[in-house]
Amino acid sequence: MCRLYCMRSNYPRKVECELIGAQNALIVQSLQDERGMSNPDGWGLASYRNGEPCVDRQIEPAYADEAFRWAAASVHACDVMAHVRRGTVGGLRLENTHPFVHGSWMLAHNGTVGAFEAIRGRLLETMAPAPRAAIRGDTDSEHLFQFLLSLREREAGAPLVEVVGLGLHRISDWSREEDPDPELALSVLWTDGRELVGSRLNRSLWYVERGSVHPCEVCKGELHVEGDPGSAYQAVVVASEPITTTEEWSEVPDGALFTVGREAGLKVHS
Repeated sequence: MCRLYCMRSNYPRKVECELIGAQNALIVQSLQDERGMSNPDGWGLASYRNGEPCVDRQIEPAYADEAFRWAAASVHACDVMAHVRRGTVGGLRLENTHPFVHGSWMLAHNGTVGAFEAIRGRLLETMAPAPRAAIRGDTDSEHLFQFLLSLREREAGAPLVEVVGLGLHRISDWSREEDPDPELALSVLWTDGRELVGSRLNRSLWYVERGSVHPCEVCKGELHVEGDPGSAYQAVVVASEPITTTEEWSEVPDGALFTVGREAGLKVHS
């Protein structure tokens, strides 16, 4: 029960308005989202610098933490991922705070791995030694992350979106073997800064595609980019809830996988 945010563009840009200033910015959702619930159990903000992940995570509520405002104002990148947590599995620890990072990969998850305690052993057994040893917390989300990384190694050469689909189907099958009606929600964002794959299952997820620096309701676009990105500017934002009110957001179909290209926008897969 968390809130996700991800931005991918072909030109470095700022995300302060969408994380802090917009009418339904992520910081607003941390205090109260569209369900009327708070997401107070920590926050994470990650981007890539020279191809390497730069991650800031805290266990304080984003809405009450000046560090979140500072971090959001500092990011200037082509790939950004943010998360505000409402903990369900795993305690209030920094190790349990999203996004999770391993090498160049990072993942954020909104939802629940059904029957997690019952299938945790199977997840660990199927992981390669390095991903298994890399687990630091006790969330279902981090286990999901390392399971997908291990599956990617095993399915070398397969398209990343197929690896995600295979992994989520396998987890769903295992969960239903343990519980015929498990609480199963798998909305995931997974990237290495080159490819970005996501899924939506039983949690809200929306996106907006941009072919220009949009007239932001907060800064009118002035704070989004430095310099002139030119007419080839492309960007996609994916979020648990529409953040802006002046743009037309589309809902990711429930049960879908999707990829986000730096030039081609968001493509939905079955």
